[in-house]
Amino acid sequence: MTELPPIHPPDRPPPQGSSNAAASPDDPPSGTRRTDTPRPPRWQRHRKLTIAAAVVVIAVITVLSDLPTSTTRASDISAERSVMTEVNGDLAGCALAAHQAVGIWNLQASHQLTPADRAPTPGLLSDDQAACSLTNQGIYDLSGIDVPGTAAGKDLGQMVATAMLWSTSDALRAIEDVQTLMDQPHDAAARHDLAREESRLAADRQRALAQEQGADRALDTQLQPVDLPEVTLPSTTQ
Repeated sequence: MTELPPIHPPDRPPPQGSSNAAASPDDPPSGTRRTDTPRPPRWQRHRKLTIAAAVVVIAVITVLSDLPTSTTRASDISAERSVMTEVNGDLAGCALAAHQAVGIWNLQASHQLTPADRAPTPGLLSDDQAACSLTNQGIYDLSGIDVPGTAAGKDLGQMVATAMLWSTSDALRAIEDVQTLMDQPHDAAARHDLAREESRLAADRQRALAQEQGADRALDTQLQPVDLPEVTLPSTTQ
């Protein structure tokens, strides 16, 4: 039996509400059984709103990073290092999710998954999908990172904006394509879209790395790079 790549379900945001919360308007009356088909997650039912929210967040980050401040080089370096630590911490769940989802598809496309290997993949891919959405705590925190209003801070603000696109657009769509292909391996549209997302993931990763390096030059130092993994598909998908 072929072993799947290391599987670590991404962190999820803490559950909301409590056991004594008021019943949802969608709950069936007491004593009756619900027969309708379960609705998809709210973020999936309002995908356009989710993407629009990400665009607004990116615009706010860019504007805030343009505000000038007066600081010393030492304090700038310390502040930018803190930003990079927070960015990579917030991205960790989605970065792992994208790597895991594409890894699952690579194994499936090369016929290395047995039926037993495939059994847990729907749940794993669902977790991966959630890890790259704005409902994930890490991605939500990433959208609210406060970058310094310095020259280096401007570069990092642009990097945060690019990381948001990488996670909530490129990676999320790639994971959704993998979900489709695991059920319909010969879906031509899904294969084409996944190959396109691979290119976007690579382009946004390079852009984010270049923006972080811009901060390095502005500070004449070397910060930790943004932790976005390379995502590579098998040739049969492209």
